[in-house]
This record gives sequence, structure tokens and C-alpha cells, in this order.
Amino acid sequence: NTKHRKKRGHVSCGHGRIGKHRKHPSGRGNAGGQHHHRILMDKYHPGYFGKVGMRYYHKLKNRFHMPTVNTDKLNLLISDEAKAAVKANSGKALVLDVTQHGYFKVLGKGTTPIDFPLLVKAKFFSKLAEKKIKEAGGACELIA
Repeated sequence: NTKHRKKRGHVSCGHGRIGKHRKHPSGRGNAGGQHHHRILMDKYHPGYFGKVGMRYYHKLKNRFHMPTVNTDKLNLLISDEAKAAVKANSGKALVLDVTQHGYFKVLGKGTTPIDFPLLVKAKFFSKLAEKKIKEAGGACELIA
């Protein structure tokens, strides 16, 4: 390459006569993080070494699977046809099963921009979500 061509005739190729360009003088990769590179690791990567917390043996992720949706996003789950149908027969409430959309829990962020009665079905509701849905004239139903 051109860089190397330019160094022709210069004895140590820009690596100095005294120090010399040796293969891996300080070890390869992350070697010496707890020894001779300790200062660099502590300064730029604090907390890199060690553990934190408790171990959970044989953790089955399925038991902790709980996708959440906020109350301000509930109206995005309702199709336009369903909204039109509710407006047509005003006595009925619209049933929204969030598990059909892949959510298990309803959380209470934001306001519900829904102007018709809504029955929300979910496995879990936060207190705030339940309060907001009921204030908007809706209802919450727990499903297994």
C-alpha cells in the first residue's frame, strides 16, 4: 500500500529505534484490565468487572412475559369499521380484547381519546389505567 511505500528508506518505518515495533507488548485485546490496564478500565469503563444482583436458577421467561400497552394507545387498536359500527348503534359498548393484539397488561399513561363506551379486556390492569378507563365511561374486564 502507499503508506508503506512512503516509508521506504526510513529505517524504522516511523516506529522508533528505541521502543521498537514489537508484536503485542501489552497483551492482545482486553488483556490486563485488572492489572496493567487498570487505570484505563476504571476511568472509561467503571463497573466492567464483577457481578450485581441475585442469580435466578432455571428462569422460565414465559412466566414473566407481559407486553404492555398504555391507555393513550388503546384507540389505535380499534379499527375504523369497529368505530363506525359503534357510532351506528349507540347503545352498545365496543369490546376491545388487548390480548388479541398481543398485549397482556394495560398501563395508565396519557388520556384515553375515546368518545364512546369501551369494554377493555386484559389479563392485568394498573390502578391508574382502570381509573382512567372508567372515567372515560368505559369498563375493565379481567381475563385469564
